[in-house]
Amino acid sequence: MKSILRSIILAVAVFAAVSCGVTRPAAGGDAPKARIVPDYLRPGDKIAIIAPSYSTPMENVTGAAEVIRSWGYEPVIGSNVDKLDAGKYAGTVEERTADLVSAIENPDIKAIICTRGGYGTIHMINRLRPELFSANPKWIVGYSDISTLLEMEACAGVAGIHGTMGNTIAKGGEDLTCQTLKSLLEGSVPQYKLPAHPQNRPGKAAGILVGGNFCTFAANLDTWADATRLDGIILFIEEVDESMHRIDRLFNMLLMRGLMDRCKGIILGEFTDCGSEFDYGSVEAMLNTYLKDYDIPVMCGFPAGHDTVNLPLVMGAKTVMEVREDGASLSFDIPGRQNSVDLR
Repeated sequence: MKSILRSIILAVAVFAAVSCGVTRPAAGGDAPKARIVPDYLRPGDKIAIIAPSYSTPMENVTGAAEVIRSWGYEPVIGSNVDKLDAGKYAGTVEERTADLVSAIENPDIKAIICTRGGYGTIHMINRLRPELFSANPKWIVGYSDISTLLEMEACAGVAGIHGTMGNTIAKGGEDLTCQTLKSLLEGSVPQYKLPAHPQNRPGKAAGILVGGNFCTFAANLDTWADATRLDGIILFIEEVDESMHRIDRLFNMLLMRGLMDRCKGIILGEFTDCGSEFDYGSVEAMLNTYLKDYDIPVMCGFPAGHDTVNLPLVMGAKTVMEVREDGASLSFDIPGRQNSVDLR
């Protein structure tokens, strides 16, 4: 009788959670056994341009479309990109989500490039499910607030690209950042060689790359879009306009949730215009006060984030990092041609 009663209570609880739109995260260590790498682009393929977060001037959208067309692809602008809600968002959450879902489910769309970040993708977590991404694997490209979408893909077992967005592409698309992204979309996978950094910690590791903008993905903890709960991860962190104590607090949140039981390595990107209220000398030095207690490699100064150079990273894919005294390397264990990018 007690067993039957417990079963009834559990069933009611699950029904209530689903009815209320609450998505419970799976237990830690449930990384998908198969990682899906979307198809690379072919000349003439369609690329969607959408705005999942803050709005941007339409001239930036059309400018990005012109560059994408010059690359040999057909841009498809989301139907709600020109909308404005609450003075900041690129439309209501329903409109922004509709453009994303439409692009994902359209079999003719082969990649999705976001216009900009800002804020707003957190609103989509309880409106979407991992099956949407796993059933329609395609490249989603963005960073900053788009980290949430990349975490969704990673949790669904699909690779995405932490990379530059429409606002930057609209400036011409000829810089190293944009050209490396274009090459990656076409199947030329970057193999990075990096200079030494005083805060590096030597070692070699392989794991599934997750993370992105710290404030963005930390807000997803304990949801289904929390990729830090996956086993065997390499964690990438970048941030902009945040105080040291805010970054310290977020990192301690991860530590208290058992991050280091699952983490094989750490990549620290750009910390642009971040505070210096403590006497550590840098954000990297502050985080190393915690990381020195763990036998994992730490790669510092990777040029990705909110600074001028924002080189693409393949999120949700198996990644190999090696940190030595004289420098470091980062590569992605996915199909494609190797593209050596020497930053030394």
